Amino acid sequence: MMNEATTLDVLIIGAGPIGLACGISCTENGLSYLIVEKGPLVNSLYNYPLNMTFFSTADKLEIGNVPFVSHNPKPTRSEALEYYRRVSMHWKLKLALYEAVESVTPSSKIFTVKTSKSLYQTKHIIIASGFYDIPNLLHVPGEDLPKVHHYYKEPHIYYGQKIVVVGAANSAVDVAMETWRKGAEVTMVIRDEQIRESVKYWIRPDIENRISEGSIKAYYNASIVAIRENEVEISTSDGIETIPNDFVLAMTGYLPDFDFLASMGIAAGTDPYQTPVHDPNTMMTNIEGVYLAGVICGGLKTNKWFIENSRNHADTIISHILQKS
Repeated sequence: MMNEATTLDVLIIGAGPIGLACGISCTENGLSYLIVEKGPLVNSLYNYPLNMTFFSTADKLEIGNVPFVSHNPKPTRSEALEYYRRVSMHWKLKLALYEAVESVTPSSKIFTVKTSKSLYQTKHIIIASGFYDIPNLLHVPGEDLPKVHHYYKEPHIYYGQKIVVVGAANSAVDVAMETWRKGAEVTMVIRDEQIRESVKYWIRPDIENRISEGSIKAYYNASIVAIRENEVEISTSDGIETIPNDFVLAMTGYLPDFDFLASMGIAAGTDPYQTPVHDPNTMMTNIEGVYLAGVICGGLKTNKWFIENSRNHADTIISHILQKS
């Protein structure tokens, strides 16, 4: 436990790439800090599918002036994990891993942060916690069955199985293609009338061709209405269809932890995305001394911010903290 008499300049919640960038900026500017993370280093990236390839090129994922050298035009998950470990070691970042934040209490411009392991005092807080921990649920009967998965790691367990993939964005398409190639019988349930245009440009024609030739079955303008042990019910434009099923992979996205933000007094906007209130020029929320960085800034619009367009949040925040000081 940190000495309670010691007050940090900055406590950063989340050790993803943006949280690490915030720690680097603190180091460069002589601010005391700690990065607190409830899981391993870059927890969200660690939980990505094992064979995932990034949409971004390696240079756009770089932080802290540490070169990211990839063997491929687009880096893989394993390369990214190696890179961010190397960044952390290079900058000797101060980390408290596997330590969940339980509460934040403000008092006289000082915040007391209680975690699962310790107690900290800090003048400023940066929330860079991402959005990967709370699945966007289907809210249908049977969703709590063990056969329903909201996270995907690798295709082997689905070999020879009848699976339903829900969604039409990158994660759903990647899952459908990879499991089909490894011997699964794949059906996609897609709420829209087509595969999303935002799907990786080198993947989209492939999935569309597999659907056109009938290798992968797709229901458009459709949704799952019930899940049972050996089947699912799908609402389609032609009515309800019941198909045999072994697993449901609901690749329907994830949500920021709005409850945690609300517990700190951070207001949610009235827009459809419930964007947390913050000043885009400083990244400070409606709570003096509390900042947002990275994808959490977009609320439910989780495809607005990526590593490449939010890594500058770190310098923006630290610059504002220094100006205030």
